[in-house]
Amino acid sequence: MRLSDFDFDLPEGLIATRPARPRTAARLLICQGDRLDEARVADLGRYLRAGDRLVLNNTKVIPARLTGQRFRDGAEGRTAARIEVTLLGPRADGTWAALAKPLKKVRDGEEIAFGVGFSARATGRADGQIHLAFSVEGAAFDAALEAAGQMPLPPYIAAKRAADARDRDDYQTVFARSPGAVAAPTASLHFDDGLLADLRGMGVDMTEVTLHVGAGTFLPVKVDDVSDHQMHAEWGQITEEAAAQINATKAAGGRIIPVGTTALRLLESAATGPGQIGPFHGETDIFITPGHTFRITDGLMTNFHLPKSTLMMLVSALMGIQTMRQVYDHAIKNGFRFFSYGDASLLFPPETEFDIGEAFSRDP
Repeated sequence: MRLSDFDFDLPEGLIATRPARPRTAARLLICQGDRLDEARVADLGRYLRAGDRLVLNNTKVIPARLTGQRFRDGAEGRTAARIEVTLLGPRADGTWAALAKPLKKVRDGEEIAFGVGFSARATGRADGQIHLAFSVEGAAFDAALEAAGQMPLPPYIAAKRAADARDRDDYQTVFARSPGAVAAPTASLHFDDGLLADLRGMGVDMTEVTLHVGAGTFLPVKVDDVSDHQMHAEWGQITEEAAAQINATKAAGGRIIPVGTTALRLLESAATGPGQIGPFHGETDIFITPGHTFRITDGLMTNFHLPKSTLMMLVSALMGIQTMRQVYDHAIKNGFRFFSYGDASLLFPPETEFDIGEAFSRDP
C-alpha cells in the first residue's frame, strides 16, 4: 500500500479550531456498509442498543506546553533565550522526554526556568528530543505544571491560535482520571454527563481503559510504502475487571465499540484470540492498516482524521479504503468539521450485526 492511497483534499475552512457547544451538538456521520446517515452526537443512542459496550479512554491530558528562559553568562554579560518545551512523557530514570524549541539554544547541564521554584535541567538528548530533570517531583510537580503549563493543542490548531483558558475544559474529557496524555482522545470530547447517563439508562454498558496519547499521534508518515513506517509507542492499561467486562459482552453477543482510535488500538493490542481479551499493562506500538484482522472491535466512534495519517489507515482497515473515501467525500461535501475539535463518525463494518434500519429512516 502506498501513502497516496490515504490522501484526500481537505478545504482549510473545515479544520475546527473550537469544539461544538454543547459537546453533544457536534454532528455525527454514521456508516454501515454502503448506508450513511447524519445525526448529532446527542442522538447516539438511536444507533446503539442494550448490551452494547462502549470502551472509553480515561487518560487525562496534562498541561504539557511550557515557556521558559535559559540564562547564560559569557564575555558579553548574562544573556537569556526563550525556550518552548512540550513534554512527551516520563522516562524510566525519572527525567522527562520533551521537545524544545529552539533545541540548539540549550546545552546539556543548563537550567530552563519556568517560574519561581520551577525549573528543569537538561540531562541529555536523543532523536531530536531533550531529557529534562525537574526541580520538583510528585504532587509539587503536578501543581507547578498546572500553574505554568498550557494545554498542548495539536499543531493544526496551535498554528491558528494560542491555547487559552477555554481549552483547559474543551481539550479534556468529562471522564479523564489518569494523568499522562499530551494529546486528547478526541472522539471522547463529544460526551457529557447527560449523554453518558442516557446511554446507561437504555442498557448500553461502558468500560474504561487507559492509553496515554503521545505527541507521536501527530507525526507525519514520511515513507511511501506504509509498511516501512515505524509506529510510536504509547503506554496503556486494561485491568482484569475491564477485560472481564469486555469478554462477558462478547460472550453474550453484544458489540464492543471503542470510542476513539486510541481505545481501539489498546483493545486490539490486548486481544488473546477472536473475541477474547486479557489484562494489559505496558507500551503498545501496534500499527493497524488494511488487512488487519480485528479480534475485539465491532464498531468505532471517531473524529475525522488527517490525510495520509496512521489514523486514516486504521479506519480504512476497519471499513475498507473505498468505503472510507465515500465517507470522507460525503463529510467534505456536507461541511463536517475535521480533526481534534471537529465532528464525529460512527463506523460499523459491513459484517457487524446492525439491524437498526429504522434509525436510518428517520430525519437527521
